[in-house]
Amino acid sequence: MAINATGQNAALVTATAQGTNNPKSVLGKDDFMKLLLVQLQYQDPTQPMDSEKILTQTSQLASLESADNTKKALEKLSASLGSAQQFSTIAAIGKTADLGSDAIAHDKGKNSTFEVYFPNDVAQGSVVITDNNGNTVKTLDVGTNKAGVYKFDWDGSDNNGNAVDSAVYHVNATYNDTHGNKLQTRLGAYPIEAVRFDKGNTLVKVGSNYVPLSNVKEVY
Repeated sequence: MAINATGQNAALVTATAQGTNNPKSVLGKDDFMKLLLVQLQYQDPTQPMDSEKILTQTSQLASLESADNTKKALEKLSASLGSAQQFSTIAAIGKTADLGSDAIAHDKGKNSTFEVYFPNDVAQGSVVITDNNGNTVKTLDVGTNKAGVYKFDWDGSDNNGNAVDSAVYHVNATYNDTHGNKLQTRLGAYPIEAVRFDKGNTLVKVGSNYVPLSNVKEVY
């Protein structure tokens, strides 16, 4: 919107703009309205402002207000949809979250700790750690346990007692349940025990850790 003012009029217009509570120096619809009123008040009586220009500027103000209201409505809608999406995650509690990987990164000479979820009671079973070529590196005994998430501490040695190199290894398990059924499970699939909302982010508790919902590849 063009405002033509010189001399004293220009100073008044500037003072009006500066007096507006606008710390970001961005003029809103109210600021433009004040400027328009100042312009009309201090226009040259011998050269009054053209009525068509007034209508044009008024129309611009109406468009600005409409756009501002639309923006606010969309922001409220976006916030509402975001909250609804977050709380809908609560329905996933009790289901299984798949993180999409059975791999751990191991550093030579250090212990590696990981967790494996057994959906059924375990009569007997073993956790098998393999390299990227599928070769068995280490076999850990599961023992007899109730269904649940169990933590394993691997000392980094192979089945011959030798320390393995730093690399990515894969963790899978086979076990028999109390009915004699042979079952399989692996690292990376855990029941969702809780949901946490932190600064706009949704976190789910899998095993003993909270992970971002975006890390979950599948829920079943």
